[in-house]
Amino acid sequence: MAASRPLNLSSSSSHLSSSFLSPNLRNLNPPNLIFHLPRSSPNNVSISIRATSLSSSSARKTAISTSQSDLFRVDILSESLPYIQRFRGKTIVVKYGGAAMKVPELKASVVSDLVLLSCVGLRPVLVHGGGPEINHWLQLLNIQPLFHEGLRVTDAKTMEIVSMVLVGKVNKDLVSLINKAGATAVGLSGMDGRVLMARPAPNSAQLGFVGEVTRVDSTVLQPLVDNGHIPVIASVAADESGQSYNINADTVAGELAAALGAEKLILLTDVAGILENRDDPKSLVKEIDIKGVKRMIEEKKVAGGMIPKVNCCVRSLAQGVRTASIIDGRVEHSLLHEIMSEEGIGTMITG
Repeated sequence: MAASRPLNLSSSSSHLSSSFLSPNLRNLNPPNLIFHLPRSSPNNVSISIRATSLSSSSARKTAISTSQSDLFRVDILSESLPYIQRFRGKTIVVKYGGAAMKVPELKASVVSDLVLLSCVGLRPVLVHGGGPEINHWLQLLNIQPLFHEGLRVTDAKTMEIVSMVLVGKVNKDLVSLINKAGATAVGLSGMDGRVLMARPAPNSAQLGFVGEVTRVDSTVLQPLVDNGHIPVIASVAADESGQSYNINADTVAGELAAALGAEKLILLTDVAGILENRDDPKSLVKEIDIKGVKRMIEEKKVAGGMIPKVNCCVRSLAQGVRTASIIDGRVEHSLLHEIMSEEGIGTMITG
């Protein structure tokens, strides 16, 4: 046999093309692989290969690390089984907003959670607003955002921007992200298929085209949900005359949850949940019933922007939704934590 010389596969001096190698060999790690070329017969090349192995201690450490990682993953999947069985085939309505819409990592987390839930047999429906995005586009057009008692003042020009941003941009961006992640999302607004009908809010003289939901028609939504699609609903609706209204996304989520007979309503917020003491983030109320939460409102422990969220949950529970949760959207994978664990992550309100 002709004498041979070692060839370093990663060496720039070597002219051996990777096309000589099978796909499996090309994928091997070069430092662990030595090629031997004969010194003669350049036109009739034969190659002998000697692979070096990791030291036994390194191999053992790698095996142990891999084994521990696999066991951890298996444990998680095993512990998820009861929750998957409990919620499989059930509709979960999620209101998406706050920091989870603004921070890319949190947005990716929400999308990933929705797709995973859909893949294991749950039926998620996503409802969204888009306040920060609306403000951004209003400022680009030199329109100053105005608010009255925490609600956006929506004149005709602002309403036009709200519709364009929520329906044309935010909604389609979310649909695209969900589809890219492997599920099938369908973007709609309350106006599509008359899913939602609206009327002016009681204080419309101060607020302009801010509305409330008068009727929900799930005829268009139900087949999408039943076929494993994820409806993504923008919180814009019209009245009988076709006038568009900006509607609070929490309210839309609650009304849709009731109309779809949802098992669970989840509101993603920028707070941990309902706090016994508003000044103490550690005083989270993990679970409470309708009577308890109404008492907290009377005692002014629940106040400000939390009141409409709580009222939305109470109204949906009164219409048949099993549980409603207010959770911290600033925590990655908070959706999975709330649904796939016994302790949850926010406040669960029961009927």
